[in-house]
Order: sequence, then structure tokens, then C-alpha cells
Amino acid sequence: MNPSDPPNPWTFFLLALKASLFSTGGMGNVPSLHGDLIGRGWATEREFAESLAVGQISPGPNGLWVVGLGYLLDGLRGALLALLAICLPPLLVLAVEHFYRRVENHPAVVGFVSGLSLAVVGVFVIVLWKLLQGNGLDPFSVSMVAVSILLAATRRVPVAAVVGFGALAGIVADLVRR
Repeated sequence: MNPSDPPNPWTFFLLALKASLFSTGGMGNVPSLHGDLIGRGWATEREFAESLAVGQISPGPNGLWVVGLGYLLDGLRGALLALLAICLPPLLVLAVEHFYRRVENHPAVVGFVSGLSLAVVGVFVIVLWKLLQGNGLDPFSVSMVAVSILLAATRRVPVAAVVGFGALAGIVADLVRR
């Protein structure tokens, strides 16, 4: 494919939609789109830099940088496809939430949510155990987990603060160990 050729509109839309579905918003879709579009020769580093710069200085949400990238790649059609791709995931969430409100008290839904919650807790415990094993199961690691759980359980300390305190404690512990 000639790099000056515009991207296939349908594929571009699907790549932008995928990046939007699997990111947390804002600039979270940059790595996915960068890898997909650069890999296909549909975008250059310069086009990414320009669209990110315009997205940063423009008013509104950071995620709108994708619209600028779509415009650089395929004009108005690319901009509209990018806009649609980044707007569909939040609309999907709203639709699911609307549907959920209608059926949330149904016994099957209550059971599904309970089972899903327990599965998430189970996965979390396994991940926690593997993290503890990977970092070495020593008194410091166990105490950090216990203190973090207690701080988070009080709900008086923001989760970000607990994570920040844990990171700082880890840095200090590493410096002391050396």
C-alpha cells in the first residue's frame, strides 16, 4: 500500500473503535492506534505528534485528538469516523446501564452480579498472591498489604493516597535494604 493512500475507512473506524473500547479515555488509546496505524503505514509520527498537540491545546476532552488524526489521515470522512468511534463506547455504556436499571432486581441478574463479584474477588486474590510471591513473601510485603487493606477499608483515605504511600514506602524500604 502506498503510504499516501488514505486508510480503508471501515478498517480505520474499527481500529479507532477498538482503541476507544479498550482504553480508559483521554490519551489511553494512543498506544493502540499508534501501533495499528503506523504498522499499516497509514500514519506517520509527525501526524500523531500534530494531532496530539492540537488535542492538547484545543478546548474540550483530551480524547478528541483522535478526530484531528482522522482528519489528517482521511479528511472530513476520517474525522467523522474517528468521532463516531470515540463516541460509541460511552453510548454503549449508557444503553447497558439503562437496560440494567430495568432488570437489576430480577433473580437471574442478581445471581449473575453476585457470581461476577465473587469471580472478580477470586481473580484479585490470585493476582495479589502472585504479586506477593514475585516480590518475595517477607514481613515488609505482608505488612504493606495489611496496612493498605486497613487504610482502604476505612474509606477515609483515598485509594490514590494508599497507592502513593505504598510506592513511597517501597522506595524507602529498597533504599534501606541497600
